[in-house]
Amino acid sequence: MSFRINDNVTWVGKIDWELSSFHGDEYSIHRGTHYNSYLVRDEKTVLIDTVWDPFDKEFVENLKKEIDLNKIDMIVANHAEIDHSGSLPLLLKEIPNVPVYCTANGMKNLKGHFHEDWNFVTVKTGDSIEIGERKLIFVEARMLHWPDSMMTYMTKDNILFSNDAFGQHFASDLMYNDLVKQCELFEEAIKYYANILTPFSALVTNKIKELLSFNLPVDMICPSHGIIWRDNPGQIIEKYMEWANRYKENQITLVYDSMWKSTRKMAEAIAEGIKSVDSEVAVKLYSASHADKNDILTELFRSKAFMVGSSTINKNVLFAVSGMLDMVKGIGFKDKKTAAFGSYGWSGEHIGVIEQRLKEAGLEVVQPGIKELWNPDEDGLVRCREFGKSFAEKL
Repeated sequence: MSFRINDNVTWVGKIDWELSSFHGDEYSIHRGTHYNSYLVRDEKTVLIDTVWDPFDKEFVENLKKEIDLNKIDMIVANHAEIDHSGSLPLLLKEIPNVPVYCTANGMKNLKGHFHEDWNFVTVKTGDSIEIGERKLIFVEARMLHWPDSMMTYMTKDNILFSNDAFGQHFASDLMYNDLVKQCELFEEAIKYYANILTPFSALVTNKIKELLSFNLPVDMICPSHGIIWRDNPGQIIEKYMEWANRYKENQITLVYDSMWKSTRKMAEAIAEGIKSVDSEVAVKLYSASHADKNDILTELFRSKAFMVGSSTINKNVLFAVSGMLDMVKGIGFKDKKTAAFGSYGWSGEHIGVIEQRLKEAGLEVVQPGIKELWNPDEDGLVRCREFGKSFAEKL
């Protein structure tokens, strides 16, 4: 499948409708994804990125239908990660001498992946190459989200080939942001940002400011995953600036796991207490062992505050809660208030464990956690409601 974006740019990627997880099993996929690759024709012909290696044969064969491979003058590898570079080995067996433009880290990472010494040409921010009526300008985007990442801007058409920035895992044959359901598009865009780019938010802000300082008009953003932004592409840039700035909505999220529903009852009573103080705040409850972990992280990203609950097991917390706390620390959320809760049977170390790990994640614990012995009775549920009220009043 190919798709003509304009008279000079053709999408030659792959829509993966069946994908259900990414980065191993670290990222859940609900709506499939695109591996976007772009063929630019001017006096020189340029291929920008490839697709994941399970589709390399299909990719190369489809590319042959679109163009004589020997007419490709250069390949731009914006990012060395396998979902974008995976078809390079098969393609370069066909055209082995074609130069591959990438950052110095890109060359290092591509060699590390494929152990091939291709015809690399390394570039840095501000470097450019004339391809005819158009010019390609390279912009390093180090740690967005790998050390090798870069973007490529094309003059005349004013297209930013942004690689992973501004993308989403969202499959659609409609291809463009103005044609798909907006709620689905932005749901996947914020999930992508929350789970992948949040740790690098300061870099996101600085890189966007740098891009804007070049005063380059952007009429279209072509990311390497998901939908192409052609209708007001600046809207996703504005969203990234907003998301990168300690983003929060009027939402409080409770994440917990429960052995015999006691901790769940506590969560529900705490939520009642929060709502009694602030009827307009959105309060959401998620079981760490049943809900999708990346969806939970997205809700935590949206939240101005959250609580973590677990019962005690082996002087620790339940496995799903422990994993969620690990992910919270790795993501590096900023400026979110927290607290701990949970039931216990005899030793009750869980509250201390949760609070310590929240503090290790750089988060403020605004009040001492609450624990209830065994199954909370009505007095225990009253205490939980009061705990929720107190938490809401501290925000």
